[in-house]
Amino acid sequence: MNQFISPKKIYHGEGSLGKLTEILQEYSNKSVFLLTDPMLKELGVIEPVLQQLEQHRIDVHLSTNVIPEPSLDVGNQVVDEIRKSKAGLVIGIGGGSALDLAKAAAVLTENDGFVGDYLNLNGRKKFSNRGIPKVLIPTTSGTGAEVTDIAVFSLEDTKDVITHEFLLADYAIVDPVLTYTLPPRVTAASGIDAFTHALEAFTSINATTITDTLALEAMRNIAGSIRTAVWNGSDKLAREQMALGSLLAGLSFYNAGVAGVHALAYPLGGLFKLPHGESNAVLLPYVYDDIWPACIEKLVKVADIFKLSSEGKSDRQLAQDVVKSLLDLVQDVGLPTTLDSYNIQRKDITILAENGIKQKRLLNRSPKPFTIGTIEKIYLNALEGKLTNC
Repeated sequence: MNQFISPKKIYHGEGSLGKLTEILQEYSNKSVFLLTDPMLKELGVIEPVLQQLEQHRIDVHLSTNVIPEPSLDVGNQVVDEIRKSKAGLVIGIGGGSALDLAKAAAVLTENDGFVGDYLNLNGRKKFSNRGIPKVLIPTTSGTGAEVTDIAVFSLEDTKDVITHEFLLADYAIVDPVLTYTLPPRVTAASGIDAFTHALEAFTSINATTITDTLALEAMRNIAGSIRTAVWNGSDKLAREQMALGSLLAGLSFYNAGVAGVHALAYPLGGLFKLPHGESNAVLLPYVYDDIWPACIEKLVKVADIFKLSSEGKSDRQLAQDVVKSLLDLVQDVGLPTTLDSYNIQRKDITILAENGIKQKRLLNRSPKPFTIGTIEKIYLNALEGKLTNC
């Protein structure tokens, strides 16, 4: 038996931000905690949200206490802010970090303790209360955080997560208009992140017919539009396809799970503070260079998305061509394809591998098991930019 979980309601497409008015009417809250990235406030991106709140005469507690790859300290600060605000509704608007902070804090505000008490690897507490309602509004096409129950936090040398059904949004609003001004590098990194979500969900051992359908469509949308979105950001159709692709990928990976790429990306973010999307991008080809023999049948279907010719080729050769296409995709959108580009050195591989192997929650979903030796090899190949199995 399989199940599929999603937020209570998802609005998507151009103009969907206007649905916030109906949501505000439903909850009838006179006090809202609005969490956003400081740059979005400075650029005026959140003005349409503020205007709707003002129209409903709602008292707004605005916080810009958001940083990329947030630490436990930042998470605890946001929890403390929400508790003091006495707000009855949380709205998170921004990238994945803003959304993760918003949903975690919305739950923690009505539970004992702080972020570290509920972490996957080291937490000891269990949630007893659902927390207050939350509306999540992404401004990038990549993380899928608006439709998952996962909140990621940076530790000293790796990352850990809070994951619980209570973190799932009550409403998610995915309006591509909010992504129209994203700069090329953010568009590229978030887009490859979304593609990775879809591909890892598609090859996950927990994949189902529903998640496969979503993942394939997500990859088709992203692969067909990411280059245009990066290099011609004013192309609205490309932006719309990216936003939809990211949403579908998020729904897919939330239910099927991600695996090796994300597991090995966490130490890069923890130790070297690489942005999450770029961590996934630089590892994506090299992880699949190792695991492709365990998911040939799935990768043959991905070959069609990359428009790869199958004439005269075996399924094995086609799967290898997909791995090469992953490397091409990362290169085409202007992202680094080697760890050396981030000043990571050979001496760092041991600690990276030691931290990567700890991510059992993710690694256990891979179609091919990982060993410490395998992980070291993947990091080394990523350091040197070598596909050794293709």
